Amino acid sequence: MSTSPANVADPVRRRGVLERRGSILLETGKVLSNTAFDGAQQIMRIAVEEIPTLAQPGSFVHLRCDDALPMRRPMSIMRVSPTEGWLDMLFKVHGQGTARLAERKPGDSISVLGPIGVPFRLSGYRKRPLLLGGGVGMPPMVYLAEHMRARAPEVSPLVLLASEVPFPFRARPSQIMVPGMPGAAIAAMPLLEDWGIASRLASRQGFPGCHDGLITELAREWLHNVGPTVVSDVELFACGPTPMLRAVQALAAEFDLPCQLSLEEYMACAVGGCAGCVVEVRTPQGPAMKRVCVDGPIFEAADVVI
Repeated sequence: MSTSPANVADPVRRRGVLERRGSILLETGKVLSNTAFDGAQQIMRIAVEEIPTLAQPGSFVHLRCDDALPMRRPMSIMRVSPTEGWLDMLFKVHGQGTARLAERKPGDSISVLGPIGVPFRLSGYRKRPLLLGGGVGMPPMVYLAEHMRARAPEVSPLVLLASEVPFPFRARPSQIMVPGMPGAAIAAMPLLEDWGIASRLASRQGFPGCHDGLITELAREWLHNVGPTVVSDVELFACGPTPMLRAVQALAAEFDLPCQLSLEEYMACAVGGCAGCVVEVRTPQGPAMKRVCVDGPIFEAADVVI
């Protein structure tokens, strides 16, 4: 079977998989649910056969929004079930394409290209991973936290999530103590709480139980409070808008912590052909331009220029 990107437009059907480009699959999926939340947010669950078996935390999919719109939209994966054959995505309606996605109903067919991209490092974690997700950058942190829970039970991740619109879940007071956390920050994500993973929420909108400020301010306060012994066991993982990622870069440098960033970037092809999503990366040979779609979206914070 040809793996040329051009053939994606004229695919060959095989067990529900239309075309394969390396480890990237083109499948026709079925919408299982598409739930609306305040702040023009949606959580969509799609049934697909093979993509969930290849996906890793940090990878994403490229969705066809509507037959009338040729350009797909990249979506971070929030959860997958390889055994049941589904994946979840959180997205915010921001333009014509995502508006069409928000209109999809259970039972609708949808074209899914993925999984795409280099994932987070999936082993060898420090004992206290600190995961930061802002806005639609929350999904990769949820996916990574679930992976750590299943594959690295010896680590104790702390997940900080931030939003300037209502969170796409009903926050509740955490029952998991986090030494060093400001006392007013008590709100948690129920899903993570049920998994036994500590989480806290930040917002500047005055939501009850949330830290009143930026997510990086909350992270810095916690790192200052817990002291150098704990800090030496911390590593950072983050996804969110570019200003937040720059602040996470500065935080990692301030505390001399390893840090991986999941970059958000506008994409056209998402398979490395158009080079429209390049960023500058420092390498031993000097500066280089890397594609966020296939060379990322995960980059070492100390190396990437954003």
